[in-house]
Amino acid sequence: MTTAELELRDVDLFYGRVKALRQLTLEVREKEIVALLGNNGAGKTSTLSMISGLFRAHTGTVTWRGRDISRAKPWDLVRDGLIQVPEGRRIFSTMTVHENLQLGGYQTGDQRALAGRIDEVYQMLPRLAERRAQQGGTLSGGEQQMLAIGRAYVGKPQLLLLDEPSMGLAPLVVKQVMELIKQINDGGTTVLLVEQNARAALRIADRAYVIETGRVSLSGPAAELAKDKAIIEAYMG
Repeated sequence: MTTAELELRDVDLFYGRVKALRQLTLEVREKEIVALLGNNGAGKTSTLSMISGLFRAHTGTVTWRGRDISRAKPWDLVRDGLIQVPEGRRIFSTMTVHENLQLGGYQTGDQRALAGRIDEVYQMLPRLAERRAQQGGTLSGGEQQMLAIGRAYVGKPQLLLLDEPSMGLAPLVVKQVMELIKQINDGGTTVLLVEQNARAALRIADRAYVIETGRVSLSGPAAELAKDKAIIEAYMG
């Protein structure tokens, strides 16, 4: 059986007096894609932010590769290969495509290795290679999302956290983004994918969790959840 790379056990998270996560329990196994589905305000982004070290769980444990990371610093997690692509892309709009990619490897001391990772991104995404000297803010929405994912890839993620990568994109571009995520996963990177576009997420995921008001309400193999009437009515229209 594939081992769990990330485990959340009975996690509670508060913002002041507001309880964002409630006894949240889930796991992500090595080299799989796990989709985290739910409506706005369900707790999806809070889950990623807590895993990334931006917020600390008030109760419960967050374990990655066998060690408790509940109190780990975000920059230490990035250095160790736990990397998040935030909602809204957040590229540096006045910097070039190439400069944005270079920043993805800011903790890499080996410049030759950094150049090699950037070349890999250009091979996966030839359009970014064509625009390497172009300012990030002048790219289309889809290209900016590809750049954000490419920047994370340069950091050599072992676990890639993606927050709503399809948001605001046309269906054809969503398909391209999902294909890129699958390609990265096929290369050995474990992926936790937060999405409102359940149809697109379940198409590439191995397993999925649905969270409502901060707790898991449903989970299972992605192929099975894609046929679930409740999922279809709530998230697929």
